[in-house]
Amino acid sequence: MMSSMTGLIGISGSLRQDSFNTALLRAAKAILPPTAGLEIKTLHGIPLYDADVEARDGIPASVAALKAAISAADGVLLATPEYNNGIPGVFKNGIDWLSRPPSDIQRVFGGKPIALVGASPGGFGTFNAQSAWLPVLRTLRTNPWFGGRLMLSHASIVFGEGGAIKDPAIQEQLSQFLRGFLDFVERSPRPA
Repeated sequence: MMSSMTGLIGISGSLRQDSFNTALLRAAKAILPPTAGLEIKTLHGIPLYDADVEARDGIPASVAALKAAISAADGVLLATPEYNNGIPGVFKNGIDWLSRPPSDIQRVFGGKPIALVGASPGGFGTFNAQSAWLPVLRTLRTNPWFGGRLMLSHASIVFGEGGAIKDPAIQEQLSQFLRGFLDFVERSPRPA
């Protein structure tokens, strides 16, 4: 049993207002136990990465705020869509900004428990996108959780009015996934 509040950050890799991945994070937030919280973040306001802009203007405020939130969180839930069998460009761009400057990677990502989830209107879920994240998470020296998988296919029929999950079996799958990830986060060593 967790002894204190476990704070998670959930980042949706989609900018769409009615994003299935943002809906998945909202559904996760709604069923978390009272000993955990989930703050949902999006990639809105993060510009395309440009080293000249970084050199001239530094880190954009939207990036700095997200870096601070990730750094302060106990764990991160990445909700990834799958575009053309891979990571959406907007999501990879956000992570590329979050890894700048390279000296911040350890502070923001080093040893951070991370889990991948995803929802897609297609029939294969987000299998390829989640697999494509693995070298990125390794490069950032995160602590990925591999104890569960959640790749929702046919998301347009999974979510009902207001973004709630309609199927009790999928709701239970999400609940089990979250319990496993929270246990992993709680058991993971905390940075000094």
